[in-house]
Amino acid sequence: MQAVIEQPGTVEEAVVSAAARAELDPEDIGRVVRPSKTLTPVERVGVYQGMYLLRMIEALEGDYPAVAHFLGDEEFAELVTRYAGAHPSTSFTFNRFGRHFPEFVRETKGVRRKAFVADLARLELSVTEVFDAAASPAWPADAIAKIPQESWEGAVFRPIAAFRLGAYGHPVNAYLQSVKEENHDHPETGRKATWVAVWRKRYEVWRLDLSEPAHAFLQDLVRGRPFGKAVAASARRLQGSAGDQLFRWLRDWVAEGMFEGVTLS
Repeated sequence: MQAVIEQPGTVEEAVVSAAARAELDPEDIGRVVRPSKTLTPVERVGVYQGMYLLRMIEALEGDYPAVAHFLGDEEFAELVTRYAGAHPSTSFTFNRFGRHFPEFVRETKGVRRKAFVADLARLELSVTEVFDAAASPAWPADAIAKIPQESWEGAVFRPIAAFRLGAYGHPVNAYLQSVKEENHDHPETGRKATWVAVWRKRYEVWRLDLSEPAHAFLQDLVRGRPFGKAVAASARRLQGSAGDQLFRWLRDWVAEGMFEGVTLS
């Protein structure tokens, strides 16, 4: 049954597949699965085979609701069917089944508005990863004031485990928000550079749109660049003294619980 259930295509194709034949000759199905009043043995197994794919579609719709909304039921189901054939589930849980979905979208021909959908899938994968990430205590908001002045230059900030940072070529966060709010007036989906931080705070996943300079500064910090070098790089990008702005950003991010602590040189 497992060999048949996991095969794509129709149940008639599944029972004669190499994997199914290795377990049971198709002629012997009636010996192990009895017919019902209305279904043949193959049709009875086909009920479970069809449910398996439907469950995969349902699981990915939960992880990628905005992609499913944009493509529509039929197109999304077809895409997931192709994805399941290329990346079959290998676990007892579907929690990580969709981890290759954004890359699959980007590389698959025939996907409508592929660049936008791939970006949207990347953002939704970040949301799923943050939701499932291990818990790490957030750094207290007032702890930033306790860093000695002489230690700021080499301070290295550590993000919480449930944190992701992304750069996108489309306004995907605005579209995702419109889907979550069930707003029928969706934003434009044309090319537009956007930057988004995703993190978990008090058992909820939060998303924050960033400007390009804020994203660059935050990216330096979460990658472990010492604070002094991150500030210097941001000052060059902003073409001037930006100390007050950078410290305001940092205070806000610490207050939001994006960091678990700091390592002082």
